[in-house]
Amino acid sequence: MEPTLLVLAAGMGSRYGGLKQMDPMGPNGETVLDYSVYDAIRAGFKRVVFIIREDFADLFKEQVGAKFAGKIEVDYVFQKLDDLPVGFAVPEGRVKPWGTIHAIRAARTAISGPFAVINADDFYGSDAYQQIAKYFAQTTEQNDDKSHYCMVGYHITKTLSDHGDVNRGICSAENGFLKDVEEVTEIKREDDGNIYGNGLDGNRREVPESAIASMNFWGFTNEFFTQIEAHFITFLKERGTELKSECYIPTLVDELIREDRGDCKVLETTSSWFGVTYPEDKPHVVENIQQLIDAGDYPTPLD
Repeated sequence: MEPTLLVLAAGMGSRYGGLKQMDPMGPNGETVLDYSVYDAIRAGFKRVVFIIREDFADLFKEQVGAKFAGKIEVDYVFQKLDDLPVGFAVPEGRVKPWGTIHAIRAARTAISGPFAVINADDFYGSDAYQQIAKYFAQTTEQNDDKSHYCMVGYHITKTLSDHGDVNRGICSAENGFLKDVEEVTEIKREDDGNIYGNGLDGNRREVPESAIASMNFWGFTNEFFTQIEAHFITFLKERGTELKSECYIPTLVDELIREDRGDCKVLETTSSWFGVTYPEDKPHVVENIQQLIDAGDYPTPLD
């Protein structure tokens, strides 16, 4: 079964100051998302599902989705704050959704096979899509009790911003498989030249230069939705009354690995990652895209 590309595009762009998913980065007005879908099509993906907010759905469909008509099947699902399991309600005062797990959960009725997950505002590179498509093509159903997933990893030094802190899933691998992953927040290089971030325990610690970061480029099978439901219910029981708590993909993947209920292949890629977290990041992204065009990696305008 051919995989679906699931795009997390519901982010409010709070740190960036606008809907960065629609901000032109290429020489002919292309967005980062345009290049992502182009790379996915080249890698053999036949369908893309955008997770968006209902309040900007018409604008998104007009400015983004319409570009891909006739090139790839396009669908949309809405991430809604009150889309919660039975028995749970939004606490008074909460305004933001519940994180990347909640976002993927919104697509539970829209996807029935393997799927890759990306952020709408991250540039992952052509080879990354080729690698994850190859993984899906070569992976066959295994008669065991484990789930078998994958992720594309990037060195942490290639994922920082010069203009503020970032959040990353920091990974360690063994024999090509993910050993554990921790969501580390507020990561940045500080005045002493070292990289620091806050772990889930809230303590600030050094992040090694050699650390591998998950940039939310994952490959899952449909059973992930069942695991999401159970994990999200537990999360809501423990932290559902908090106004800013979020449920992250890496936390669930780490749980599956620790409990020996799943494994996750770490895919090597020759691609470079770059993205826009702050407005000041944009010139760097524009420059990198132009370099890839000059090298012949992308046509201009995109086909």
